Amino acid sequence: MSTGFVHEALFYGSPEEYLAGLVPFLTDGLAAGDPVAAAVPEPNLSLLREALGDDASRVHLLDMGVAGRNPGRIIPQVLRGFADRHRDAARVRIIGEPIWDGRSAVEYPACAQHEALINPAFAGRDVTIVCPYDTKALDPVAIADAHVTHPLVTEGGVRRGSDTYAWDDLVARYNDELKPAAGAVTFRVQVPDDLSVARRSVAAYALEFGLGEARTEDLKLIVTELATNSLLHAGTACELSLWREGAELVCSVTDGGRLTDPLAGRRPPERGQLSGRGLLLVNDLADLVRTHRAPHGTTIQVRMRLDGKPL
Repeated sequence: MSTGFVHEALFYGSPEEYLAGLVPFLTDGLAAGDPVAAAVPEPNLSLLREALGDDASRVHLLDMGVAGRNPGRIIPQVLRGFADRHRDAARVRIIGEPIWDGRSAVEYPACAQHEALINPAFAGRDVTIVCPYDTKALDPVAIADAHVTHPLVTEGGVRRGSDTYAWDDLVARYNDELKPAAGAVTFRVQVPDDLSVARRSVAAYALEFGLGEARTEDLKLIVTELATNSLLHAGTACELSLWREGAELVCSVTDGGRLTDPLAGRRPPERGQLSGRGLLLVNDLADLVRTHRAPHGTTIQVRMRLDGKPL
């Protein structure tokens, strides 16, 4: 096994190819004494568990459909969450499948950016992350993007370097402009005193749009963190917009600051860290978070399901 960070896309076209590529990766890791984890969606999770047999109890298994519902929390909670618990290991092995048939067109750009951002997040770490891609079910764009986000690719049992690897180019390509919908309710927060009024108004509209009481409390926390970041860290006023889009409540916050760190909100807090947790909390609470970085401003858009079901 190589030293340093290894990030590989595994292309498969059948359950048999899936298991042939992933089970040996896990069992070889167990034999070597490596900590091993697999975060994949159902039904692939059950497929892996059955194929591993008694070894399944020695693998940290997670349903990515739950843990990775918002791609923005996969790095801090799923990948770094596991790898950081095993910093003394010679190597950590993780299977992560964040893109599957059924991810929506709204989710996909955030998923692709997540895959790209794994590279700087783990640079220099003795960690191997293998990301499976279903070539029969996924859009060809997703397959092409996997070559851009992974320096290594394996297909048909052949492993090679990607000819198009350029993770930062992909992050920039999916830096989509995020405009409020026509008819969105908007509030302007210019000073801290405006925030309490905006928070109460957002809660009232959220309940009217159909968001449950518990999730409305989550939304109030999200609004508080984003608006506070604008006032304190960006040093500018912000415009808060809220609207309903199908079965989702969408909230966006736009300010005049520049969020230049692509990993903001994706680094687990250090022990004793008291500040800098705002975007982590937003990623934890929201069903989807997307960010648009412009030369003269930043928009962060969050989505929450009104019915509690996956996006």
